[in-house]
Amino acid sequence: MRPLTDHLPKPLVEVRGRPLIAHHIEKLAAMGVRRIVINVSYLADALVTAVKSMDNFGCDIVFSVENIALESGGGIATASPHFLGAATVVVSADIYSEFDYQKLLPAIHSIENGHCDAHFVMVPPTPGQPGGEFALDTAERGWMLPLLHNGVPRLTLANIGVLGTKFCQALPRGQRFRLLPHYQDLVDRERATGQLCDAPWWNVTTPDDVKALNLLAVVTKE
Repeated sequence: MRPLTDHLPKPLVEVRGRPLIAHHIEKLAAMGVRRIVINVSYLADALVTAVKSMDNFGCDIVFSVENIALESGGGIATASPHFLGAATVVVSADIYSEFDYQKLLPAIHSIENGHCDAHFVMVPPTPGQPGGEFALDTAERGWMLPLLHNGVPRLTLANIGVLGTKFCQALPRGQRFRLLPHYQDLVDRERATGQLCDAPWWNVTTPDDVKALNLLAVVTKE
């Protein structure tokens, strides 16, 4: 994301008139979330100061500070002592989507009732980009949402989902590791469900992505 992130943490990059993280805070609050835990590492002080100055929409904001970036797995594991409920919504700050987070409520209830340990929103693979981790069943199984599996067609993790808090708290803390192998284990054991994203979604990883999104916003308004 350089040069945009030379002096600015990625969650503060402005997209469609607001920092990326502000969009997520608003959407989480709209679905009823009242406690948000934010992992901070690169330019942590700047991110903490900026978030504290934003409208938190009635949410309690907690910061989990990483002295070194711990990747997806280490970050969630280290933050997990702050998770209070049985299920935790997990969203990456470097995406932008119009997906309604309230559509995660059935997955939250499923995890709370012990039917599965994780739920992931999936998107079609982007040509030329990494992805294509799992496939999705075509039908629900009674009380349970569609399972993820290793067949075809392959879909890509949208970096929006719900994890069981016990699963998160069992992961090693203070270590740098990726979550994907742990997700694969859940899929192999039929403990992970999913749903297809039914709204526009973007992985915001380059300055060109930011320009394209902001241009789209201007065109849409016109």
